[in-house]
Amino acid sequence: MEEVKIFSPGTVANVGCGFDVLGFCLDTIGDEMIIRKTPKKGIHIIKIEGGFELPFNVKENVAGVSALALYQDAQPDFGFEIEIYKNIKPGSGIGSSAASAAGSVFGINNLLGNPYTNEELTTFAMKGEAIASKSEHADNIAPALFGGFTLVKSNQPLEVLQIPTPKELYAVIAHQQIEIKTSEARSILPKEIPLSDAIAQWSNLGSMIHALHTNDYTLIGSSLKDVVVEPYRSKLIPNFKELKNVALDANALGTSISGSGPSVFSLCKGENVALQVKNAQKKLLESTQIPFEIYVSKINTQGIRILTQ
Repeated sequence: MEEVKIFSPGTVANVGCGFDVLGFCLDTIGDEMIIRKTPKKGIHIIKIEGGFELPFNVKENVAGVSALALYQDAQPDFGFEIEIYKNIKPGSGIGSSAASAAGSVFGINNLLGNPYTNEELTTFAMKGEAIASKSEHADNIAPALFGGFTLVKSNQPLEVLQIPTPKELYAVIAHQQIEIKTSEARSILPKEIPLSDAIAQWSNLGSMIHALHTNDYTLIGSSLKDVVVEPYRSKLIPNFKELKNVALDANALGTSISGSGPSVFSLCKGENVALQVKNAQKKLLESTQIPFEIYVSKINTQGIRILTQ
């Protein structure tokens, strides 16, 4: 194979109670990328489309940095060209940088004959993610590569656990068209938290994992509470409380911030409920002056997928 075209999906990190460790993969939101072999050694980004000002310099682009990390380990006697068709807006809170970082290493690995595991690819992609967020973390990258829900048990050494996905689980993503940089959203978080908050968060995360294993939708809803990060980051997001309230009124299981925001996600049991939540949030946001998009997505249990090769 000389070329592969892939769909690299958006992701939701933190999932309320799982700051920096829990994430899930989306199905209807994502970038497309083309990776091909070239006789010229090295990594070369030759096209970026989507209307966003992203660097072509491989050492400044998250896809390029990730690809370089893999390339330097693999040491092939040829190079790779990368085309990026960006559909996920940078700074949206739904894993834009992770989609680029994970997509580049997935595509190169495929053209090399898949010598690397998903965990190894995650390690390479974390190098690129650090360019965008100023820290190496895998809560967006892991679900993009593994699919479904993932729990990052450890960063050093990397250990990723795949968590079951209840079949009727849907996500609604309300994305107001403003940008919140991950690095800035991290900077406002407290360095220390009260022990009582830590205990509440551990309890919610543990019960969320149990709920996903047992298909307990009611428990998913009661576990989807964030007492550590949401109180601070929600202040950066216009209409956050209103979006959360109308979603819960429309029978969402729970609502919280997607990654560092500004996107807000709601988990729902069944597509019909997800559409009710979408319509309620759409009506709310139409009364504001902020442009927005709202997506409904089943949880993507496959992760990155090959479109053509």
